[in-house]
Amino acid sequence: MPDPGQLHRGTTRLLSLAMIAIGVALVVRTLAAGGGGAAIGVVLGVLFVAAGGARLYLQSRQRRGL
Repeated sequence: MPDPGQLHRGTTRLLSLAMIAIGVALVVRTLAAGGGGAAIGVVLGVLFVAAGGARLYLQSRQRRGL
């Protein structure tokens, strides 16, 4: 059985990647439906991608001890 820290890092990575995928899907779906650059789907999609990317970035910095 993996130690709790390793399980937490893996779960965080998985959920971060899921957030990025959901964000990209929101943007693509909104633009395909004819939404503009300021449509709520595009804004939320970009925020999801940013949040998922930030979680991955912060996790990588924490692991290196910076």
